[in-house]
Amino acid sequence: MGITYSVSEAIAHISFNRPEKLNALTLAMYDALGEAFVRAQDDPDVRVILLGGSGDRAFCVGADLGESIPALAEGRFDISEWDGAHIKQAGFHKPVVAAVNGLCLGGGFEIMLAADIRIAADTAVFALPEASLGFVPAGGTLVRLVRQIPFALAMELMLTAERFPAARLAEMGLLNRVVAPDELESVALEYARAIARKGRVAVSVIKEAALTLGHLSLDEAFRREAILGQRAFTSDEAKDGLRRFLSRDRAVRPKPG
Repeated sequence: MGITYSVSEAIAHISFNRPEKLNALTLAMYDALGEAFVRAQDDPDVRVILLGGSGDRAFCVGADLGESIPALAEGRFDISEWDGAHIKQAGFHKPVVAAVNGLCLGGGFEIMLAADIRIAADTAVFALPEASLGFVPAGGTLVRLVRQIPFALAMELMLTAERFPAARLAEMGLLNRVVAPDELESVALEYARAIARKGRVAVSVIKEAALTLGHLSLDEAFRREAILGQRAFTSDEAKDGLRRFLSRDRAVRPKPG
């Protein structure tokens, strides 16, 4: 089926579904993945996205070397056409939880870097093999990786093109949790459920701030932070939250005398 999509408990479940080919992405799958992310972003009933790979052998090994890479190398389409699949578009502020099993290589690694929370099985293996094949990880990685971890570690991943175990990725700071394979789905789902229970506006503002404030001067960043904070504080969700807090506070406050 390529890319699967379903919604339950305010969670959009998006999955690479080509396990017989290690979930390698065809051109059609790149399009479908980008469309799935937009569908989730535009759906008011979706609060968080849970991204995974079908089967136990791979999360995603990136572009299909028999179709996508030759088409790109021959100039039959522009790499920017994959921007939606790599969540490069501005304004995408719904959180993404990635559940990584098996091989996570090339474009699969790059898509994982677009996720906000990353949970991996302890058997997962990661690599950016592009340099060994004569091209580069330009699906967001050239921008994201050096912003997410120290420079030397980012360069090690990109320049050596070697494979790394999940434990090493966690040491680098690229993973939130490493769990046993049989716990991966339940742990990732619990993260998604926990985020889905939080305020919709608050979660969106937090992600927007994380993505947009880092490159600004301190003065401008603080100015923009105040604007974003005001948006959250004046939302209906914040007002409801304050009322619930005050009600609980009055209920537990000891009576005088």
